[in-house]
Amino acid sequence: MSDSLKTLLIIGFLILILWNLGAGLYYMLVDKGQTKRTVNALTKRIALSVALILLVILAIFMGWIEPHGVGSKPPG
Repeated sequence: MSDSLKTLLIIGFLILILWNLGAGLYYMLVDKGQTKRTVNALTKRIALSVALILLVILAIFMGWIEPHGVGSKPPG
């Protein structure tokens, strides 16, 4: 898998997470507690966040991505 595809996949997950966070805020303001749309949007956000974390852990374990320390010097 190319580096740009990995980056796009992670960015796509982050966009979906932010979208559901915004939807939860919108539904909270519009519905005023009358429906469960806020809960559903925030539940989807949590599920996407957990899925992204698990995907990153799997990718590190499988060697698809390589973690590095913050502020560390690049190899070479």
